[in-house]
Amino acid sequence: MSAPNVRTDPGPEQPGDGTRGPRGGLVGRLLLAVLGVGLVAAPVWVVATTGDTVRHQHWALTAVLVVSAVAGVLLLLATVVRARRPARRPERSRSRCVLRGISLGAGLIVLVALAASVVWLRPFPATAPALAALESDGSVEVLDEPGWIAFVPRGGDASTGLVYSPGARVDVRATAAVLRPLAEAGYLVVALKEPLGIAFTSPNQSASAMAAFDVVDTWAVGGHSLGGVVAASFAATHDDEVGGLLLHASYPSGDMSTADVEVTSVWGSRDGLTTPDKIEASRADLPATTELVEVPGAVHAFFADYGAQPGDGRPTTSRADAQAQIVEASIGALDRLAASRP
Repeated sequence: MSAPNVRTDPGPEQPGDGTRGPRGGLVGRLLLAVLGVGLVAAPVWVVATTGDTVRHQHWALTAVLVVSAVAGVLLLLATVVRARRPARRPERSRSRCVLRGISLGAGLIVLVALAASVVWLRPFPATAPALAALESDGSVEVLDEPGWIAFVPRGGDASTGLVYSPGARVDVRATAAVLRPLAEAGYLVVALKEPLGIAFTSPNQSASAMAAFDVVDTWAVGGHSLGGVVAASFAATHDDEVGGLLLHASYPSGDMSTADVEVTSVWGSRDGLTTPDKIEASRADLPATTELVEVPGAVHAFFADYGAQPGDGRPTTSRADAQAQIVEASIGALDRLAASRP
């Protein structure tokens, strides 16, 4: 007689035996789906809340947004495919399971960091006064190039120029209302489109802008906040090429007191980020000839037009009055630099 068919019960699934419990698999798929949605939603939110700001910045920001969105779509597709697979999978050794778990964990950490970075990198969009200053007219030609926005005086070649680094995550166009008057005064001004809106990502970017405008023979560099920190480092290490440094609510990251540059530091008395105490502490790191200009009642966000900034102080003067003083001090800095050169 043939033996009767006996159906054996494999028993409950055990960890590490190459199977996947239904509940654990569902939770994992839900988490991956949430992450996928987040990776897609983050760049969509950035674009939706900043209008056309992203396309006017350095191309690196667009690249990061695209990478995030594509990663999110691929993760969602992978989650759908995984959900349709059979519950059981081929057995793997414990070492392979461990390696696979580490790889998946690392990948997920990278993707979470990518989504968080996209949200954090959202630029502060330029407001109406700055956008209005971007139009070319009979006195200034505005050039919107891939790496910068240039304000070029008409009616003659400018011999003195300024390369300017915006503050962290600030729309480069937000600097226009403060920088355009310098061009109207006869100075060529180049506002850099920093990769990801962070000057530290390309600390020598000023050099490429200077090389592009070889008609200028006397250069100053400068910037607002973090942009000024990077500009100061560039000036300190390139004082054979740079004659001046213009700091807007900023200070150097180290000692540049022996650098052969004309420095002007303009700051607001109500600044909640680059506070008066920080400005005072920076004096020892600047050349003894540094011109320090206080703008009474001004705050950090008055050095460009991008609205209020978290952590800033409360102003006791108007933006228009503060910017008039900032412009006057900045033109004075370039006037002194131009007069000091043969």
